[in-house]
Amino acid sequence: MSASQRLSKDEIARMIADDIPTGAFVNLGIGQPTLVADHLDLERGVVLHTENGMLGMGRAAVGDEVDPDLINAGKIPVVETPGASYFHHADSFAMMRGGHLDVCVLGAFQVAVNGDLANWHTGAPDAIPAVGGAMDLAIGAKDVFVMMTLFGKDGASKLVRECTYPLTGVACVSRVYTDHGVFEVGPDGVRLREAHGATREELEERTGLTLA
Repeated sequence: MSASQRLSKDEIARMIADDIPTGAFVNLGIGQPTLVADHLDLERGVVLHTENGMLGMGRAAVGDEVDPDLINAGKIPVVETPGASYFHHADSFAMMRGGHLDVCVLGAFQVAVNGDLANWHTGAPDAIPAVGGAMDLAIGAKDVFVMMTLFGKDGASKLVRECTYPLTGVACVSRVYTDHGVFEVGPDGVRLREAHGATREELEERTGLTLA
């Protein structure tokens, strides 16, 4: 496997941005997924929603654009897009739970081949749980994309046959974007859409999974 050919976080974010359908309503999870906003083409009419109560969020703010009162759910300063609106936190969650989002992009500790998602707790006794709106998004969005590194710091695959961490959602993920490739997951198992810095055989050996 070639580390030099792995995708960077920005390259993964750009790939996700390109795959989001024109005119979609999208929520970007805290962490790596927020980078997707920096690569969206506003001419495609994608509208970003934040769980802290904003519709029409733009990219990360820089320099004089920074307004401490204008932030995304991860407390990162952002800019507005034309027509941006604001609303109560409860209304924002009603949008998430009501099936009004076309896509959400979330980080993950583990994703199973059937689409199960674990991203709020590792189960470790000293770990700090962080549920946030992930459970609402995982079930409420029509499509759930995950953005993560394929392997953890210990070298273990985060794409697994079965999640060992507490679940966020069951059979909710449809696509996983990683530094080593893009994977489709679901009832029929996992399919490798494209690989980066590794062959399918190398990825099968490292993950222990059969990749269609």
